[in-house]
Amino acid sequence: MPGSEQSVSAPVTQEEPERELTHEEFDPKGTLALILTYFAVLAIMWVFMYFVEFLGNDLIVVG
Repeated sequence: MPGSEQSVSAPVTQEEPERELTHEEFDPKGTLALILTYFAVLAIMWVFMYFVEFLGNDLIVVG
């Protein structure tokens, strides 16, 4: 029956959020931790790449 399809979107009587955060209450510590972790992984990968690729090898100029 094509006319009896139910919507999967928001309910008809959608309620407002219980409490809205203001700018002063928002504290993105998780985002900062994720960004710092990302840069720490990048730094560790860079150091590992330096030791694996360049340490112990002579300099080679390509071109």
